[in-house]
Amino acid sequence: MEMKKLSTTYKLLRALGFNYSEEEYGDVSLWRVIKQFFRNIRLKCLEKMLDWAILEPFEPRKLRPILIRKMGCHVGKNTFFGDYVRMDTSYADMIYIGDYTHITSGCRLLCHQRDLTGYSVGDNAASLGYKTGEIHIGKGVMVGMETIIMPGVTIGDGAIVGAGSIVTRDIPAWTIATGRPAKVIKQIPESVIE
Repeated sequence: MEMKKLSTTYKLLRALGFNYSEEEYGDVSLWRVIKQFFRNIRLKCLEKMLDWAILEPFEPRKLRPILIRKMGCHVGKNTFFGDYVRMDTSYADMIYIGDYTHITSGCRLLCHQRDLTGYSVGDNAASLGYKTGEIHIGKGVMVGMETIIMPGVTIGDGAIVGAGSIVTRDIPAWTIATGRPAKVIKQIPESVIE
């Protein structure tokens, strides 16, 4: 196995107590760390603005979608975001949300997670790298409160995800899914026009 040369910046970060993955950050430059530091401050400010009580009458349909777009997410028209919705700010550009979708209070959209491939007894979990995946939420989707959507998931148009669910796999269009992990429990019927 070939040994990777670690950057001086990475060694300094480790000496300061930051337990970053060698695979992901071993060759990090000082300039990248500085840029990321200021980017994180900007994103954290935008995230805090999502929950300003004084703006509450305007936030769910007007201000929150604008702020979430500024964080990097791709958000359709007439979307609704409840209180304390959190995006994976480091990978916000990997989140796609369709028109007329409701992401209700307390939901989390995550685009990265530790890569457990090859993880075994005696390994240090903190040294594992990350795997990433885009999140695609279709048009007219309703995501219930406190739901977590994991990386690489697609939720089809018109789907409903029950409150408190953890979505680890794709949810087909026009279905209702719930649970931890979320599973489809019902197909939404077509309307009968007489």
